[in-house]
Amino acid sequence: MEETETIHISDHEKDSAPAAHKKEILLNVPLIRQNPELKYGCEVTSLAMVLGYAGVTADKLTLSKEIKFDHDPLVKQDGNIIKWGNPQHGFVGDMTGKEQGYAVYDKPIQDLLEKYMPNRSVNLTGMPFQAVLHHVSSGFPVIVWTTGNYRLPDRPEAWQHGKRIIETPMDLHAVVLVGYDKNHVFINDPLSGKKQVPVPKDTFKASWHALKKRAVSYK
Repeated sequence: MEETETIHISDHEKDSAPAAHKKEILLNVPLIRQNPELKYGCEVTSLAMVLGYAGVTADKLTLSKEIKFDHDPLVKQDGNIIKWGNPQHGFVGDMTGKEQGYAVYDKPIQDLLEKYMPNRSVNLTGMPFQAVLHHVSSGFPVIVWTTGNYRLPDRPEAWQHGKRIIETPMDLHAVVLVGYDKNHVFINDPLSGKKQVPVPKDTFKASWHALKKRAVSYK
């Protein structure tokens, strides 16, 4: 059995985090696959799933055109990325995969969700994991940032964006958290094309922490 890193919730987090309403829950969120059209489109495809569950019609390809982009060009030297965009400003690279693409973080995804569901978007980024589970327990699926195998990232990368250095793993991924029980969380994965995938809770939480605890949903 492979060892996994367990991230323990601090006493402050325990005090500030609401307890999940239910011991377990599983939401029937429609599965949408990002491929073949959107090789790097896990975030907008996850958003399409969440909007679909909320009863909002939003095609992943439409979302891929409406999301904010950071158009700073990719600059490489000796095969290494030297300069590129900032995922917090917008999607970095080519989402279709015709050229190299990367990702987009929580704020542009929240902004696009807000366009379709005005005054209902919720950014849970930085909150304790228990708060994210609480939100799912209330009946709202959550877009969360993890890695391709839901474990700790192992492909570190850094590049310059203006005067800032962007440090981020290349194995970043976004999925939809649709449920949990005592030992697992359940996710819809737009890349694998699998629905309600069980992942050990501590394993997933560790990767989520490593990806800066990013999470977006609605209310």
